[in-house]
Amino acid sequence: MEVTPKRTMKTTLLSIILTLAAAISALGQDSQGVREQHYNLKRGVALQGWDPVSYFSGSPKEGNSAHRVAYQGVTYHFSSAANAAAFKAEPEKYEPQYGGWCAYALAVGNGKVRIDPESYKVVDGKLFLFYNQFPFGNTLNKWNKGSDKAQIAIADAAWQKEKN
Repeated sequence: MEVTPKRTMKTTLLSIILTLAAAISALGQDSQGVREQHYNLKRGVALQGWDPVSYFSGSPKEGNSAHRVAYQGVTYHFSSAANAAAFKAEPEKYEPQYGGWCAYALAVGNGKVRIDPESYKVVDGKLFLFYNQFPFGNTLNKWNKGSDKAQIAIADAAWQKEKN
């Protein structure tokens, strides 16, 4: 069989496309692994198994593994199929800020600190979670003494450093 310049070019282009596709796929897997390592997970589940959608109705509920959804390497549990569907439609809307770590701890420079899933605040459509245990008590109360906007700006900057 005679190899023509057209055939060689097609083979080369196909090889380049396949190589790029493999690299993009590997990149996606690496970023998911990095993302997962920065999330506050308990037994591989975000929010200690609480339903992220339920926070936005003002009534947080524990999720059920029967209604689980994985999003970019992080698994969430939901209290209902309807909440799982709402999350699937707009996961960015419902995911907690700072990987589910305490927002106050980040704002005051304490890094990643676990949370109490019942201590939370929704600000401008974003979910923030807080620590609530001895010896510091509910850090949501401390957060509320300051400006949401200022503390979020500080916590955002700290979160970027934590992830890098």
